[in-house]
This record gives sequence, C-alpha cells and structure tokens, in this order.
Amino acid sequence: MINNIIKISIRFILLVLLQVLIVQNIHLGSYIILFPYILFILLLPFETPKLGVLALAFFTGLTIDMFYDTAGMHAAACTLIGFSRYYILKLLSPREGYDPGFTPNVDSMGPVWFITYSALIIFIHHLFFFYLEIFRFDEFFRTLLRVILSTIGTFCFVYIVQFLFYKTDRNK
Repeated sequence: MINNIIKISIRFILLVLLQVLIVQNIHLGSYIILFPYILFILLLPFETPKLGVLALAFFTGLTIDMFYDTAGMHAAACTLIGFSRYYILKLLSPREGYDPGFTPNVDSMGPVWFITYSALIIFIHHLFFFYLEIFRFDEFFRTLLRVILSTIGTFCFVYIVQFLFYKTDRNK
C-alpha cells in the first residue's frame, strides 16, 4: 500500500515536471498541444475510490493551472475526466472484472483495451478544455480540429511512454 502511494506520488511529480519544464516549451503549432500529465489520471489503480480519483484529478489540474496561469481550466477538465473514468472503465470492463492491484496500462490490459480507454479519456479532456478555453462557437470547426490533432498528439506521446516505462518480463 505504502509502496503504491510512493509510486503514484513519484509519477505525479515526474509528469508535472515533464509537462511544465519540457512539453510546455515544445511548439508544434497552434493546433497540436500536448498534455502528457493526463497520464497520471489514466494510470491510477483500478481500485482507487471514485472520490479519490476526483480529488487527485482536481489537484493535478490545479497544479498545472498554477504553472500555465489558466484560471482553473485544467482543474475543470481533469475533474471531468476523473468523473468520466469510472464510467469508461465500467464500459470497457472485461467479463471477469479487473484484477486488484493492477493499473490500466498496455501490459496489463492489452493494446486494444488501452488504446480505447486512453483515447476516450484524452478526447474528453481535450474537447472540454479547448471549448472552455475558446468559450464560443464561432470557431467551432477550427477548435474541433485542434481537439482532434491535440488528442492524436497526446495519445501518441502517452502510448510511447507506455512502451518506455511499462515493460514486463516476456520470458515467463
């Protein structure tokens, strides 16, 4: 239990530092904005209580808001995906349910499951965040293009991180 809390805390610190020190300075144009800090919420263990997920998601978004000076937009978007996470996990749940102690990653759940899960969460975050940022519908299609391209970019980043850091012993 304590070991999990330490791992989750280190993951939080590393992803926030990655976001604010490195990714914030990567400019891929105005249509592709990467938010790899979402991976923190994606990788919370299955048995994390709903209220705990909401609190951690809000705190994650609030932390990013402090660095980006975005007045709660990240906190709102993260709280939404923290809320949505339970229902998406329920929707994608295997027949026998989730094994306790596992985190939702490519190795433990398989690539198809993880692609569906992470793409849905990332899309919900980006859709809410970018429309909240623009707060009008006169640029609906431009913002939708921004949502789609940023979702693809963030998803690719998250998927690559999965292969770099979550490897199990294939010789078993």
